Amino acid sequence: MPELAEVEFFRKQWDCGLGQKIIAVQLHPRKRIFRGTDARRIVDLLSGRRLLRSFARGKQMLFEFSAGNWIGVHLGMSGKLRTEPAGFRPEKHDHFVLQQLQQALVLRDARLFGRVRFHHGRSEPEWWRAGGPDISADKFDRRFLNAFLDRHARAPIKAIVLMQNGFAGIGNWMADEILWRAKIAPSVLAGALSAAQRARLLRETRFVASELLRIIGPDFSDPPADWLIHQKWKRKGVCPRHRSSLRHETIGGRTTAWCPRCQKS
Repeated sequence: MPELAEVEFFRKQWDCGLGQKIIAVQLHPRKRIFRGTDARRIVDLLSGRRLLRSFARGKQMLFEFSAGNWIGVHLGMSGKLRTEPAGFRPEKHDHFVLQQLQQALVLRDARLFGRVRFHHGRSEPEWWRAGGPDISADKFDRRFLNAFLDRHARAPIKAIVLMQNGFAGIGNWMADEILWRAKIAPSVLAGALSAAQRARLLRETRFVASELLRIIGPDFSDPPADWLIHQKWKRKGVCPRHRSSLRHETIGGRTTAWCPRCQKS
């Protein structure tokens, strides 16, 4: 599933259409990607409007159009945004296409776990404002982190770092990277973390998020070779620090890679 930095990369794929008018909207209205949304209303209200701005927050994107129209996009497991030449003809899995004079803005989702939401109004929709703060925001601080961990004190920290109302945009592999860098075992209960561990968790969460936005956000480049991600999925993966074997377990319902030597508690 695309995480924070991948979402930022895909958001920018439609930036070439900013300021330009939508001359036609093509979509598959009965697909589950439009669940909870009247797809016909999207066609009626977006046609002839201009794409004004785009935003990313966590794993979600928001696109503002003229006349108070908003489209929210969650990419799910396999969704991708891209552009195609003007006059592009949608293929089977291209479920949402905005045709412009110079290009077509395309949302493709083969597995249909993503979602398109529509809002009409002067300000951004309530569902966009809901949830926790951006990791880069001042509100994502020690006070917020302590309160969030304390509310979920009996859950393993791996499961906590995956909660979007606390760690917006963090997914499975980013969570493992953060905990490995913070030297915290993924199975440790949130309420058992010491003050020093909480400080490291905050620091490494900010570091991983900012570095991935810098590296992946512009052109989908790979993280440096000494990051855990390059060993996480290997059957015989090793810790990048000292080459000892990684351990794999299911924690919080997700496959988790960690180093028993680095992450003792």
